[in-house]
Amino acid sequence: MNIDECRERFRNFLNDQGLRITNQRIAIFDAAFRIENHFTAEELLDHAREIDSSVSRATVYRTLPILTESSLVREIDVGKDFKFYFANPEKGNQQAQILCEDCDKIFEIDAPFLDWYGNSVSSKFGLKPVSQRLQISAQCTEYRATGACKNHS
Repeated sequence: MNIDECRERFRNFLNDQGLRITNQRIAIFDAAFRIENHFTAEELLDHAREIDSSVSRATVYRTLPILTESSLVREIDVGKDFKFYFANPEKGNQQAQILCEDCDKIFEIDAPFLDWYGNSVSSKFGLKPVSQRLQISAQCTEYRATGACKNHS
């Protein structure tokens, strides 16, 4: 799905929820989809202000839950004082995250088995999965051995 289709889906989601479609919300959406890597709310604020200088911190923090509820942005909790986010144009695309403890980068990998696993395990208890995630904390063997790594910035 391209960015225009995602933007239209976001507009429809806002409308369906009875929320206003504002220039600031669209700027935040556009900023999220222009960032190629995982981002924090503060990084999103900086990018959104490049598009529309009137975007406030409060608007970013109020818009992020709307974006995650719409499934257009994924929230990733890595156990820190802040969360990371990632634009998710392919709704339902299951991803696992590998968190590098050495450089704090987050790598994503397709994990189509998550749907099967979540359904299989939940059904044993008569439940239906609502959400799931797989995160692996890892260390860079190259960085630890040589002090340098292509992924370490």
